[in-house]
Amino acid sequence: MNKKKVRNDFTSEDPWRIFRIMSEFVEGFDVLSKIGPAVSIFGSARTKKNDKYYMLAQQIAEGLSREGFAVITGAGPGIMEAANKGAVRLKGKSIGLNIQAPIVQKQNKYVETPLEFRYFFCRKVMFVKYSNAFIIMPGGFGTLDELFEAITLIQTERIKLFPVILVGKKYWAGLINWIRTVMLKEGCISKEDLKLFRVADSPKEIVSIIKDYYSNKNR
Repeated sequence: MNKKKVRNDFTSEDPWRIFRIMSEFVEGFDVLSKIGPAVSIFGSARTKKNDKYYMLAQQIAEGLSREGFAVITGAGPGIMEAANKGAVRLKGKSIGLNIQAPIVQKQNKYVETPLEFRYFFCRKVMFVKYSNAFIIMPGGFGTLDELFEAITLIQTERIKLFPVILVGKKYWAGLINWIRTVMLKEGCISKEDLKLFRVADSPKEIVSIIKDYYSNKNR
């Protein structure tokens, strides 16, 4: 009887969650619709401040800010902190989309425009909807999730093509080799799908890829 009561109580709460979900969308749309051109930078929360990729993320964010792009991250430590720090140093817009999770993620101190999400799918919509490009730094499962979410949406034409750049040729080499020698060979993707992302290491090159893409598109 107790189990039945718990189940019924939980089920009766489900419709009310719609309002919480709606509130996350409304707040996110309201804030992010005003930021202008933006680039989302993803990567590991575990990256240390003395790591080369931390410094690289900061330099990339500085370059993007210099070109007038807002920088969006997941608001946490590691690569996210580095990117927000880079944006702040160049007086660019520094946005953080934090997530409430069982493993609490503390928002880094360089986020100037914070948004808090309970639901991952609401947060993902914000990244995709308000980004002009995705920069994928070395990271774990969450970073891979964002990468494959983006290229799947582009591949299936649910969103328009935009630059997806993997940073760290050495880090991503194994994954890219597997995509080419297994996924492509087995016919699970087409050769054209390999053009959905690029790989680069230089902050200057990364910023140029994004800048040139939109310059050519607007001609």
